Amino acid sequence: MSIELTERTNAQDAQESRDTLFLLGGAAMVVFGAGLILSTPVVRRFLGGVNAGGVLQAALPDFDRYMKLRSM
Repeated sequence: MSIELTERTNAQDAQESRDTLFLLGGAAMVVFGAGLILSTPVVRRFLGGVNAGGVLQAALPDFDRYMKLRSM
């Protein structure tokens, strides 16, 4: 009985370790891909003209309206 429990626990641990490895590997690939995209000069010029404060101020009324509708 205890051998079966040990084998099942080892299999579950291996599956969890594998899932964690896939999750972290996927996150690393996303970060690496974003770095590659953001390192190109065309993208840098495009994003250099974007005013983050203006975008946030423009989005704030829509966000407030969404939160009011969601609370109903």
